[in-house]
Amino acid sequence: MVHQETLTFHTRGHRDMHDLTESVARVVSQSKIQTGVAQVFAVGSTSAVSVVEFEPGLARDVPEMLDRLIPPSREYGHEQAWHDGNGHSHLQATLLGPSLAVPVSEGQLVLGTWQQVFHLDCDVRPRERTVVVTVLGEG
Repeated sequence: MVHQETLTFHTRGHRDMHDLTESVARVVSQSKIQTGVAQVFAVGSTSAVSVVEFEPGLARDVPEMLDRLIPPSREYGHEQAWHDGNGHSHLQATLLGPSLAVPVSEGQLVLGTWQQVFHLDCDVRPRERTVVVTVLGEG
C-alpha cells in the first residue's frame, strides 16, 4: 500500500526552520498504514530535511553551524555561473540532504523522545516550499 501527500508552506529564506513532525504524523495517520516507512522529500536544490530536537537553541545552532562550515560567499563556482548569491545554499542543502526515511510502527512514526522532523530553507530569499511525504507499507 502506498499513500502520498504534499506539504506546502512559506519560509523567510536562509536559516528558516520548520517543524514538520505533526504534519508528517498526520499523513501517516491518514494513510492507514500500520507498518512501513514514511519517506520525506524536500523539493528544491536549496531545501533540506532531517531530524533534530526542535527547540530554539538548536533551531539557531544548526543553521549557524552550516554557515560556519559553508559560509555565504561569492567565491563558489555556482556564483561565477549564476551570480545569484546562493552558492552556499546549494552546498548546505546538499550536506543535510533532501530526504529522510522514518519507520512507521503501529500506525505511528518511530522517533525518539527528542527527535522531530524538520525542514531547513538554505536559500537567500523567502520561498514557497514543497515537501512530499510518501508512506509505504501494510495496513
